[in-house]
Amino acid sequence: MRITPKTPEVRVPKLVGLMAMDAREAAKSHGLLLNAPDRPDFHLTVVDYVVRQYPEPGAEVPRDSLVYVWFDFGEGEGEGEGGGGVREPRAPRPPKGGLERELDEPGDPYPVVSSA
Repeated sequence: MRITPKTPEVRVPKLVGLMAMDAREAAKSHGLLLNAPDRPDFHLTVVDYVVRQYPEPGAEVPRDSLVYVWFDFGEGEGEGEGGGGVREPRAPRPPKGGLERELDEPGDPYPVVSSA
């Protein structure tokens, strides 16, 4: 849907899941500009997929506003698990933390004694 140039506010389209070139075209057709903080060569990026965006889709912003898009997961989100475009479900990660101490069984004649 094209918005007429007289409209001061535009709705941000959903860009997540689009290839870089398609995201640029979608933003341009809505009167918005794109910025990719994780890609200094964004103008050359073609087939990488958008995995995050800000502002969220549907937000009303002034025409010619910047929409930020990312093509890779940030720190702590899928580290080392590939970049954008990977959409299959991921196995749950193990809980954070170290080894859990062994607990005594109720009525255990040989309780666990800590040396610490």
